[in-house]
Amino acid sequence: MKLRIRGNSLRLRLTRSEVARLAGGETVEEAIIFGIESNQRLIYALETSPDARHIEADYCGARITVRLPADAAREWANTDMISLNGKQSINANKPNSQSDVLKLLIEKDFSCLTESRGADDEDTFPHPMDGILRC
Repeated sequence: MKLRIRGNSLRLRLTRSEVARLAGGETVEEAIIFGIESNQRLIYALETSPDARHIEADYCGARITVRLPADAAREWANTDMISLNGKQSINANKPNSQSDVLKLLIEKDFSCLTESRGADDEDTFPHPMDGILRC
């Protein structure tokens, strides 16, 4: 699973096997280690919940957890849908401000269109434009 953070947006990209695990009810989790101490890591996880009504995220104890409705995860996994997105208010005092919204995007990870395919392309989904853009 790949993590991208930019401003108030968070994007997760999942490989085929990660999408299948998520659809099966498993949590998909990764960690980035910054040092030798156990508290020098950031964990990010994606999980389903039968109680979730929309995509939501929280941050607690150096762990980012994104939850999505189990039904939405299964539909996404078993169709040609590319992504799921949502918004989460992060400031109850100003709910209409753009800076007070966390944007969440969960995507299927596609293979690269360039010839220099490598480790990043393992277990990816076939790119929908593959074969169309090449001359």
